[in-house]
Amino acid sequence: MKPSAAVRVTHATLSLVFMVVSLFPFLYAISTSFKQGSALFVPDLWPNAATLDNYRALFRDQPFGLNLMNSAVVAAGTVALSLGLSLLAAWSLGRVAFRGRGLLLMTILAVSMFPQVAVLSGMYELVRFLGLYDHLGALWISHLVITLPFTVWVLVTFMKQLPKELEEAAAMDGLGVFTVIFRIFLPLLWPALVATGLLAFIASWNEFLFALTFTLSTGQRTVPVAITLISGASGFELPWGSIMAASVIVTLPLVVLVVYFQRRIVSGLTAGAVKG
Repeated sequence: MKPSAAVRVTHATLSLVFMVVSLFPFLYAISTSFKQGSALFVPDLWPNAATLDNYRALFRDQPFGLNLMNSAVVAAGTVALSLGLSLLAAWSLGRVAFRGRGLLLMTILAVSMFPQVAVLSGMYELVRFLGLYDHLGALWISHLVITLPFTVWVLVTFMKQLPKELEEAAAMDGLGVFTVIFRIFLPLLWPALVATGLLAFIASWNEFLFALTFTLSTGQRTVPVAITLISGASGFELPWGSIMAASVIVTLPLVVLVVYFQRRIVSGLTAGAVKG
């Protein structure tokens, strides 16, 4: 049944409102990043005299390039650890029947319900015990608390939908567990892996509290912490132009990744929604 004109108009209006509300803050940040001086306080969407001085000053006066590299290393390492561990956990929880499996799944989900500050002190003691304080390895471990619960849940849901005949055929051929997981199941799990991997990357890239607590030196800081420490020449004024330039630079990689992988993200997140 074709929707009526009123329904189409309502849908188009709500979509336009959603786009404006979602995109306007980012567009305004881009506009502000090209302004300097008194032009920062002029509410024009595009400056009359655009300049790249804020971007130049960001890399000239701050170790922002190093901070970007730290964030990329931390986010990539977190994704690799999360997907590796959650893939093995998903096979155990999705394909092996054992007593207490449901309780274990609920426990994993419950971990994600705790706020970061609730586990901060315990995580700090673990980081100190492992000798990883002020090291990027501390962020790899701490970020797993954020990323593992949802990566495990998404992959378990996807893993349950794979036909059992694949395992039966592999068992008849004498293949081991790891061969089944990484040679047979892994190619079928790419949509879910891309979706969960990208979500884990975004969560790690934007994480602030653990990065602020577990890193101290300038050479180990990630981008969210570096942005909060940007200061002006006097040390007290806030250079809004440089802050907006940093925000734009940090946001663009995420936008590019989401646009590039959008189809796999949708198919991965909807995997298991329809069974049969």
